[in-house]
Amino acid sequence: MVAEPPGPGRADPFPQVPALYPSEVVHTRVTPLRYGLRHRTYFWLVDIDDLPGLPRALRPLARFDPRDHFGGAAPTLRSGVDAFLAANGVPEPVGTVLMLCHARVLGHVFNPLTLYWCHSHEGSLVCVIAEVHNTYGQRHCYLLRPDPQGRDEVPKEFFVSPFFDVEGSYRMRLPLPDDRLDLTVQLRHAEGPHPLTATVRGTRRTAGPRTLLALALRHPWSTAAVSLGIRLHGIRLHLKGLPVRSRPTPPTQEGML
Repeated sequence: MVAEPPGPGRADPFPQVPALYPSEVVHTRVTPLRYGLRHRTYFWLVDIDDLPGLPRALRPLARFDPRDHFGGAAPTLRSGVDAFLAANGVPEPVGTVLMLCHARVLGHVFNPLTLYWCHSHEGSLVCVIAEVHNTYGQRHCYLLRPDPQGRDEVPKEFFVSPFFDVEGSYRMRLPLPDDRLDLTVQLRHAEGPHPLTATVRGTRRTAGPRTLLALALRHPWSTAAVSLGIRLHGIRLHLKGLPVRSRPTPPTQEGML
């Protein structure tokens, strides 16, 4: 599991992968009421064509399954990425794709946000795919063309929180992680204060068996904890008086096999 130096087709400075990022996720809601949450977890950064090899005893703690991403029917993560990009006007071939996500842990996974940094064969960044999952078992992908600081803004198209309609836009800052993971997603409305800002901050760790075991012990059944935490905070917000919005039919997306 020790990362190799960048090889042919990779341009420095690519981060060494696989890597683990112990992180803190913070959500700050400012309207119609103020509410914040903090959650500690850990993420993987992996090359989708060279997934980590784990000792047999640790495999239940990290599985990367294509059915957990895109439409769930692609045979590999690479074919899922390629199908989505082709359907959205990105010419092939795309070279190295680095994915930030939760792995499947003890048979369970929940990824509120999975990110794919898609590079050319020369190593330059072509685009970023932001794959959003909601707690209703639905998925939606946004295609971003970030500026040199990793920023882009896209219209909101997908129902995520039961307390927000599908309106406004997401301003995202998604620089490729290196020693630090530092992401921001802000829900923005045309008028008034921007209602929600989410940040992810973490520090890189080499993805060895000892590091994985230590993080798994510190955050047992980590992805189930994320899913449960979202639901518990939703109950608290509803008890504070936030009305639940009706859930629309999700949009059909090309390339979601």
